[in-house]
Amino acid sequence: MKNDKNNHYRVNEQIRVKEVRIVGDNGSTVVPTRQALEMAREEGVDLVEISPNAQPPVCRLIDYSKFLYQQKKRAKELKAKQVKQEVKEIRFGPQTDEHDYNFKLKHAKEFLEEGNKVRAFVFFRGRSILFKEQGEVLLLRFANDLEEYGKVEQMPALEGKKMFLYLSPKKAGVAKKSQQKMDRERREAEAKAADSVAEKNVSAAGGLFDNAKNGADALKKLSEGND
Repeated sequence: MKNDKNNHYRVNEQIRVKEVRIVGDNGSTVVPTRQALEMAREEGVDLVEISPNAQPPVCRLIDYSKFLYQQKKRAKELKAKQVKQEVKEIRFGPQTDEHDYNFKLKHAKEFLEEGNKVRAFVFFRGRSILFKEQGEVLLLRFANDLEEYGKVEQMPALEGKKMFLYLSPKKAGVAKKSQQKMDRERREAEAKAADSVAEKNVSAAGGLFDNAKNGADALKKLSEGND
């Protein structure tokens, strides 16, 4: 095969080191480059350098055209497997109500779980720009509520009439709970346990009261019978 200086890989006589490591289905072996070229000619293929920075450089005995086809095919497959990341927008007003906030929070969680970025912004219309601090608080709350799903790329920043917050998805896997949420869940569990104990105590006290009342009624009836 003719050498092409524009190719990314060195081939045949372009390989000018003293020795190379040839890899194949049967393992690898280090041989002088001259011997490797002779092996390639005997097999009717090319000596292709696939890892020039290794010591010694790693080569394969393969038809160069076939090798390039395999590389292009592999690159195409990898590209097809890559998930295209999009930027999803979430828009707020400076005085967004709780229902609307929770609705948009739910969508933001879905976007981040799908591997997309989220650009949340508060749009200030007319004199509502006076409430920019309120918009910043809203965006910071939004970032905090999404802590398990995404990380902040850019803190709230005012650009014209819009204040932006940028979030990128966390790596796939079990979301790590924030310390704040773990503390809240612990307090809720403790409160629930305390309520359960209190209910049992009340129930037990009620049972004792009923037993005492029943005992008193029985004594009363017995006394009346004796009379």
